[in-house]
Amino acid sequence: MKLFIDECLSSELVQQAIARGHPDTSSVVYRGLAGTKDWHLVPILVADDLTLVTRNAVDFRGRADAPGEKGLYKDVELHAGLICLTAPVMDLDTQMELFDVALDELDLLGRDLVNTCLEVMLDLDGRITVTRYELPKV
Repeated sequence: MKLFIDECLSSELVQQAIARGHPDTSSVVYRGLAGTKDWHLVPILVADDLTLVTRNAVDFRGRADAPGEKGLYKDVELHAGLICLTAPVMDLDTQMELFDVALDELDLLGRDLVNTCLEVMLDLDGRITVTRYELPKV
């Protein structure tokens, strides 16, 4: 699995993923794509078989109460997966904590995320919830 860190998250997550056994991890910034519009990023993700890690969940999966109805992945027939990290405040420590949970989940799954969204959410009470669902909805 080739993880690809969105520019809305710290590039430190690249090193975190590599240290956890994902040596092909890169980022929007590392690939020289900073400032690329999300809709221009999707064809690159698909062509290069990249699993996007982002905090822009709504942009890619649509609203939380109806994932897949809207968002940039709703019409993508085949993709390498999406990992959404969401929290009320997304400082570096929170990013790293949520990404660590996502990496733990990937270890448990022992497989890729083809046409799947893995969402790791920190709520206002400090609880972390992990959800997986098909994207797009079949």
